[in-house]
Amino acid sequence: MNTNYGLFLISLIIAACTSVEMPKTADTKATKETKNLYASLKAIQGKKILFGHQDATVYGIGWKYDKDQSDIKKISGDYPAVYGWDLGHIELGDSVNLDNIHFDLMRQHIISAYRRGGINTISWHLRNPYTNGSSWDVSSNKVVASIIPGGEKHARYLQWLDSLSLFLSSLVDDSGKAIPVLLRPFHEHTGNWFWWGAPYCSKEDYITLWKSTAEYLRNVKQVHNVLYIYSPDRVTSEEEYFDRFPGDDYVDILGLDMYHRGGESQASTFVTEVQQVMNILEEYAQKHDKVFVFSETGAEGIPMSDWFTAVLYPSIEMHKPAYVLVWRNAHDIEGHHYAPYPGHPSVDDFLLFKSKKDIYFEKNLPNLYKTTKD
Repeated sequence: MNTNYGLFLISLIIAACTSVEMPKTADTKATKETKNLYASLKAIQGKKILFGHQDATVYGIGWKYDKDQSDIKKISGDYPAVYGWDLGHIELGDSVNLDNIHFDLMRQHIISAYRRGGINTISWHLRNPYTNGSSWDVSSNKVVASIIPGGEKHARYLQWLDSLSLFLSSLVDDSGKAIPVLLRPFHEHTGNWFWWGAPYCSKEDYITLWKSTAEYLRNVKQVHNVLYIYSPDRVTSEEEYFDRFPGDDYVDILGLDMYHRGGESQASTFVTEVQQVMNILEEYAQKHDKVFVFSETGAEGIPMSDWFTAVLYPSIEMHKPAYVLVWRNAHDIEGHHYAPYPGHPSVDDFLLFKSKKDIYFEKNLPNLYKTTKD
């Protein structure tokens, strides 16, 4: 990208962040930096798309815990703009998450990403508090009802939220200020693979769970560095997307989790379906002063060498969600990768995707956590 042109675009984004009224966050007591990040994302969407990668700096293909590395950086010379993390097993008091990342190390990487100007988004594959199984234990349809206020496991769930809030509150910069994060709880609830999925709880109980969780974090635990993401899996209509929506006072960001499966034969279908949902999200975001993102996606193993320019980019180019995040590059599971790495057939195509004028990586970012009024 031409340097002057890039600076010009950045100035437009910064101006947009400061010339319009700050959008309202779900948490009215959100920190200034959190509100500034929200305003920045609001200004970016429709103009630029930030690229994100799950667990980007802690491991990749053939490596783990290499300092200052990522598969993305190895092939492109730049870090992603958005980093995905997961806090599964934080509720148990474990030292590592469900993918064996030490929580202390994760905290360090979140802080480092923030120092470089990046964005951190967090999912939570919490275990089943009713059966003691995993997030994928769907053997009972009593789980959600058991942990909402009045349920037999509610006290246990509050203890789990205490552990979650302790980690979120520990994310501070050198001056002691809280680092903003994007929290994506109870994601992909339109599917049938998690115990909080639609087949295993009523609409009313799911909404109660979401609301009571947010209220406990922000009102009881005083966690005010969080923006909340609502992220169903594949849906086909506005009605289906918002069927269990907890309301504007509990959601900051509209997300979509949707993967491309079936290889090249399903590529055009994937693009069309993503575009349809992005159109729904964009319209709602504009009317309700919200942000919308492509919160989780990818094609396992990247079976098409031109997947990034032929599939991913066409699916988001038209509506331009504030960011798109592809899933992780597992160092210990063969074929379980969603971003290129050195030697992968899609590297050249990925670099072409990166060169698009509306795709931003970390070096492109303005200061998302401040405005010129600060």
